Amino acid sequence: MKGEAITVSSRLARRAAALGCGAVLLWGAGFPAYGGLFDDEEARKQVAAQGKRIDDANEQLKDLAARVGKFEETLKSQALLDLFTQLEALKQELNRLRGQLEVLNNNVENTSKRQRDMYLDLDTRLRRFELQGGVPPAAPGAAAPVPASPAAASTPSAPAPSVAAPAAGMTNADTGAENRVYEAAQAQRKLGNYQGAIVAFQNFIKQYPKSNLAPRAQYWIGDSYFNLRDFKLAIANQQALLKTYPDSPSVPDALLNIASSQMEMGESVVGRKTLEEVVAKYPVSDAADKARRRLAALSAPAAATANAPSDVNPSAAQASQKQ
Repeated sequence: MKGEAITVSSRLARRAAALGCGAVLLWGAGFPAYGGLFDDEEARKQVAAQGKRIDDANEQLKDLAARVGKFEETLKSQALLDLFTQLEALKQELNRLRGQLEVLNNNVENTSKRQRDMYLDLDTRLRRFELQGGVPPAAPGAAAPVPASPAAASTPSAPAPSVAAPAAGMTNADTGAENRVYEAAQAQRKLGNYQGAIVAFQNFIKQYPKSNLAPRAQYWIGDSYFNLRDFKLAIANQQALLKTYPDSPSVPDALLNIASSQMEMGESVVGRKTLEEVVAKYPVSDAADKARRRLAALSAPAAATANAPSDVNPSAAQASQKQ
């Protein structure tokens, strides 16, 4: 009995020890669990804080996106303004290039006209020399022999008529004086003294109304008035050329100058008709080529030419006339 009691006591002791160890183990394991509970709560708080930060960041992003949208709209408006400014600059550049082209065409025209004037002068001299029969002028007061007619040649005794040589000498002198007067007027025009050129050309026509250079002198009177921007007088003088010298080679140029004057006066419809008249009546002339170019420019879209100045640049024309 005594041994059984010891055995039971030992068993109870062992169980108590085991229970104690379990309690200790349970008690020790309880602390980490308690700490874990605290760690989860902190994590939740941090997650909540992060969520709030994300929401704030989203709000800031939305605000920033709105501001960027407004900025883009402003940039678009500025881009349109810049595009419009560039378009206006291109229009001005196009007008400037047209003016330069007109100056170059004017230079070519002036060169052609000078060559024509020189040719007319040379032709006039040759014809007058041919009319003299190619006989050199005799000494003053002496009689110059004239070729006898066939009847006179068959009758040796018939006296040969003679013509005094001073008349031929006077013709040559008149030709030289005529050319000098014309060149003096041209010199005034080339210097830009258009008023002085007008007076000089008018005096030339009064002195030499039958000269081959008279139509050209009349043209330069109208052109000088154009450069003085007196378009009414320019038209009147060019119309005087058309009436007085209807067969002159200067008629197409006069019509072109009339068209330019009409355009400068704001008579676009009438000016267009005059340009068409130049092309229709004188299709192979230099004036017709220029008229075609001007008609083509007038046919361009109105949006591109609404603010464009006239195709004739008076200052540029004056500069070209001086050359």
